[in-house]
Amino acid sequence: MSDQFFGGDFGPPADDPDETEGTGDGFEEVGLDAPDEFVEEGDAVYRALLARLGEAAPQPRLTATRRAAELLGDPQRSYPVIHITGTNGKTSTSRMIESILRAYGLRTGLFTSPHLERLNERIMIDGQPISNEALAANWRDIEPFLGIIDSELAAEGEPGLTFFEALSVLAFASFADAPVDVAVIEVGMGGEWDSTNIADGQVAVITPISLDHTARLGNTVAEIARTKSGIIKPAAEVVSAIQPAEALAELQRAASLSESRFAVEGDGFRLLESTVAVGGQLVSVQGLAGTYRDHFLPLYGAHQGHNAAVAVAAVESFLGAGTQALSDEVLTEGFATVTSPGRLQLVGIEPTVLVDAAHNPGGAQALAAAVTEYFTFDKVIAVIAVLADKDVEGIVRALDPVVDEFVITSSSSDRAIDPDELASTVVGIVGADRVLVEPELEAALDQARELAGESEKGAVLVTGSITLVGEVIGLAAAEGWKGDDA
Repeated sequence: MSDQFFGGDFGPPADDPDETEGTGDGFEEVGLDAPDEFVEEGDAVYRALLARLGEAAPQPRLTATRRAAELLGDPQRSYPVIHITGTNGKTSTSRMIESILRAYGLRTGLFTSPHLERLNERIMIDGQPISNEALAANWRDIEPFLGIIDSELAAEGEPGLTFFEALSVLAFASFADAPVDVAVIEVGMGGEWDSTNIADGQVAVITPISLDHTARLGNTVAEIARTKSGIIKPAAEVVSAIQPAEALAELQRAASLSESRFAVEGDGFRLLESTVAVGGQLVSVQGLAGTYRDHFLPLYGAHQGHNAAVAVAAVESFLGAGTQALSDEVLTEGFATVTSPGRLQLVGIEPTVLVDAAHNPGGAQALAAAVTEYFTFDKVIAVIAVLADKDVEGIVRALDPVVDEFVITSSSSDRAIDPDELASTVVGIVGADRVLVEPELEAALDQARELAGESEKGAVLVTGSITLVGEVIGLAAAEGWKGDDA
């Protein structure tokens, strides 16, 4: 194993921020279990979705998605749902919950967004991306009904079903077809009017809330929390991470109005301890019904330990309304097998190349803390690209203490900030002597790897955009950066 990666203490975005844009071209093959002859059919589904209004412009409505689901017999009502919202940590927490439930022997569905390399990643069944064959078959089943709704909307002068509305219906139908015992559903944006909110979550989970998507969700943390609290349904179990006071007040109010039981980290449950370990960390959690000590979690960063505590409380709430402790053996398996692609993920060695999907200040802060706590790099070169609606200054200021040089580039997204414009902002924060500009991503990575390779324990950190991370994962695989040990 390369000493550049395992040089001592180890170590996003904070995980999973909600950058609601598909990444890559959606067609890269990532080892799905479908026979090759169905790949083109899977690609055709993605092209059909792309022809709809994109994810960057969600419609604040539920009636269209609800009507489509009704025509299909309300597939989202054929299994219990754990519904998850928040600003950072949603996907990692969702994946932990799903992994624990699967370790219990339940057949699981998992709906997350965006994808890193291929659309199938968003609809997981029993721990695996949906096969191209099943994806295409379910799309054929629902497409005529989507067309009916499109016609109804057009007659009313409204836009047809969007990419994410249609995708949500596809996910719900796919889980019913599988069938699954439980579905873990991550919102696309917000909560109240997000198309996933046609499902009634037995458990509502809220990860840390901060400012993001302010143009659509609100200009204050309280406004954003109010929108996200819309996933709380009558008499639900509600589990929340530690929140700012103004966000917590909104969540408590929503839980009270819906007569739901509310548990918040630090009060009802907590992370007791997180200790650095080879390949991740050992976590001890006091849950709602039991205490679980020294379980290995193969993810880096204290924030992932807190996500694990939320996941434990969510599963306790689902399986026993928070009154029945989990099996230690099952929890061990559930944690040990969890993955969170694109979150401090190693994609290259000699030099070490890490990718992290942090694209807001909260995610970048958690990423910087994890790099400091879990790794012993003596030089870090950051390759960054950021989308136009993001807080560039907040991201760069968070990364500044752990990054030696910034290589500014761009991703394929049409929302990516021009590299020269982005560089100007970064220079204003860290100084011109620490900033290089290379608009072409492959050239930027080559330059960053060369700079990092000049140091014994140098590393490249790719971050700032989920779109960028997805493209770099694909490049790393295509160009063979990964050694056998990676």
